[in-house]
Amino acid sequence: MRTPPPSRRSLSAVAVLAVAGLALAGCGSSDSSSTAGSAGSTKTAAVIKGLDNPFFQTMEAGIQDESKTAGVSTTVQAAQSITDTSGQADKLSALAGQDYGCFVINPISATNLVQGMAQLAAKDIPIVNIDSPVDAAAAEAANAKPATYIGTDNVQAGELAGKHMAELLGSGGGEVAVIGGISGDATSNARIEGFKKGLGSAGTVVQTVSANWDRQTALTQATTVLRAHPDLKGFFSANDDMGLGISTAIANDHKTGKVYLISVDGIKDALQAVQDGTVSAVVAQYPYAIGAMGVEACQAAAAGKTLPADVKAPVELITKTNAAKALQLTPKPVGSYDDPFAALNNQ
Repeated sequence: MRTPPPSRRSLSAVAVLAVAGLALAGCGSSDSSSTAGSAGSTKTAAVIKGLDNPFFQTMEAGIQDESKTAGVSTTVQAAQSITDTSGQADKLSALAGQDYGCFVINPISATNLVQGMAQLAAKDIPIVNIDSPVDAAAAEAANAKPATYIGTDNVQAGELAGKHMAELLGSGGGEVAVIGGISGDATSNARIEGFKKGLGSAGTVVQTVSANWDRQTALTQATTVLRAHPDLKGFFSANDDMGLGISTAIANDHKTGKVYLISVDGIKDALQAVQDGTVSAVVAQYPYAIGAMGVEACQAAAAGKTLPADVKAPVELITKTNAAKALQLTPKPVGSYDDPFAALNNQ
């Protein structure tokens, strides 16, 4: 079947109050159950990253809210932390033996869920991969190719940050440091690649370090970088949580407003920091939308629809100019976004 053109939709069509959604995010396992209300509905399971990170709390809220809106029974389980690869794999394997008709997976690493995916594929259960892609070769070897992937184009997100850093530096240029996530992580690497591409010759990257996606580690690393490079003009952080640690290091060095800082994610605390002036800009991605589209994709797959192989989630540059609006609308995007699964489910 030919996939129809994607529809343009606002996230408000699937959202209820963000506060209500986030209230569900405080535990590692939750259930949003109701009677299935459409032909494409199915009992769904979602296995996501650790709820110790607000990004994945918001993702869970999107999954739960869309499930309620669509009348879909959904169980969400999460890893104990963002580094709990074996625990997350165990959760998927346990759920794979139960009577779920579709799975949404958000793997911690590119391969840690492949064994569980193979269990699902052997029973012809559709798999929707969100946020962090499964290694394509490993999935193919396990005969467990996902029906679709929904996530941020991390190179694009980094490039937006790099271009804005170039604008902030102006014609004078300057030294810039990069703080990434876990060393070798594909998401971190893609964002850094995009940042350097967007920055171009407008600045010089003098140091790149890893901070394991952790705020306190980033604070320590940024403090060391600032001491080593007293003329530093800017930082790029591969996520907001690390960015908030970097902002503290900048403040401790009495350089708030003198050293630019751009991070990626769009968590509420980072948006507030942009409005307050302690972070220069945030490239916001929308885990709420990613989670919601994951549920929609499962509905479409259960109805036998052909899904697009790769769907890009929305990203937006948030600066002082639009930070107030972003805070008002969070966890929704400031603008509308393309959602091909809504179109499929409305056929």
